[in-house]
Amino acid sequence: MIVQLNGKIEHKTSTEVVIECGGVGYSAMISVNTSEKLPTVGENAKLLTLLIPREDAMLLFGFADEAERNAFRLLTTVSGIGPKIALGILSSVTPGELARFIIGGNLSSLKKMPGVGTKTAERLILELKEKMVSLSSETGTKDDISFLIKQEALAALTTLGFSRMQAEKALNIAVENQSSRSFSAEELIKTALKYARQ
Repeated sequence: MIVQLNGKIEHKTSTEVVIECGGVGYSAMISVNTSEKLPTVGENAKLLTLLIPREDAMLLFGFADEAERNAFRLLTTVSGIGPKIALGILSSVTPGELARFIIGGNLSSLKKMPGVGTKTAERLILELKEKMVSLSSETGTKDDISFLIKQEALAALTTLGFSRMQAEKALNIAVENQSSRSFSAEELIKTALKYARQ
C-alpha cells in the first residue's frame, strides 16, 4: 500500500500531480485545495496518499494533510459518492467547512457542492454527522472546533425537548461562563442545562 510520496514535483495541475520518488514518477489525483498547498514544479513535496484498486486500474489519490485524507475516506463510504465526487467536494470546501455543514445540518450549503443533490446531502448528514465530530479535532482552528462542539451541544439540547431559541440562549451563557477556552461537548451540555431550565 502506498501511503505517502516524498520527492520532486515533475508535473502539477489543479487536479493531478506527478512526484518522482527514487527515479519512479507517481501520478496522483488531488483536490484544488491540495494543489494550491503544494510547491511549484521542480521543488520537493510530501504528499499523503490513498490507493484504491479497481478492476481496470490502480487509482492513487493525494492529500495535503491527514484531515483531508480522513474526510475523503468518510465521504466515499456514503452511497452515491465515489472518489472523483469526493475530490470535487474537497476542492470546493475545506475539511473543517465540510464538517460544519454536516454537523449543522446545512442542506443548502451541501447541495451547492459538485455532485451533491438533495438526497445525497441528506445521506451525508444522516451517515456522517457523528463521525465528523471526531474528525473536527483535526480540522484546523480552535474556532472551527468550538463551533462544532456548540453544534453538537445544540443538537443534544433540542433532542432533550428544548426549543432551538432556548438551547442557543443557554449555550451562549454557558460558553461565556466556561473557565477554560477549551471544553468538550459534554461539559458544555451540562453547563447549558442549568441555564436552559431557568
